Amino acid sequence: MAAQNNTNTAGLRLRPPRNRVERRAIGWWTTQALILVAPPLIALGVTAALIPPARHWLVLAFIVVVVLGVPYALVMPQWRYRVHRWETTQDAVYTAAGWLRQEWRIAPMSRIQTVDTVRGPLQQLFNLSSVTVTTASAAGSLSIDGLDRQVAEALVEQLTATTQATPGDAT
Repeated sequence: MAAQNNTNTAGLRLRPPRNRVERRAIGWWTTQALILVAPPLIALGVTAALIPPARHWLVLAFIVVVVLGVPYALVMPQWRYRVHRWETTQDAVYTAAGWLRQEWRIAPMSRIQTVDTVRGPLQQLFNLSSVTVTTASAAGSLSIDGLDRQVAEALVEQLTATTQATPGDAT
């Protein structure tokens, strides 16, 4: 079996995938960033207003969070949208993800073990889903985040059918 898997993957090349994620993913990622940045800003602002002796240090901390958090909430979602890509072929799943640390991955169909869909509360709000492709790899699963819900459902069906029809034992 190992020789067969090596033969099947010999023609696969690591390359940038073609498909963008859904544009609504920018809103989803922005909301996630704001949920991360807003609580410390609120806490520091309220505490600075209520504790005058510590106001100077609390305002400095507030400014640091603004200087780091606001650009993060504004830049990160746009950057991620530019980087995140996915594609499936009869032979493999290709992904590109990240924003500071960018990663390209390829998963041969013969190595896929499971395909899952995840829709958290924020994803549901934006009508988005994530598809996780678990492989027989020490590198871990591939995740395609920011897909339209219907596209994700169709992708899961396609990958399930393709992997069932692909020879190999996914090990």
